[in-house]
Amino acid sequence: MTEPARSGRSDRSPWNWLLVIPIVIPLLTPLYNRDDPRLLGFPAFYWVQLAFILLGVATTSAVYLATRRPRAKEAGDE
Repeated sequence: MTEPARSGRSDRSPWNWLLVIPIVIPLLTPLYNRDDPRLLGFPAFYWVQLAFILLGVATTSAVYLATRRPRAKEAGDE
């Protein structure tokens, strides 16, 4: 039997390790398991979790931009 054709795509970029950060940081509950300091009247518990969302978006965007492949030129473009 023949092996199926393999795609040339490889997801083994070292940049992908940055995606561990937004997974591990929210698991460290002592970072946000408190009431003070307050930001605009909100306890730290709430605004730190919002900061975790922003951290996840920033990290995912950075990994995407670092690992995306350049577009192949179309036949008519020069």
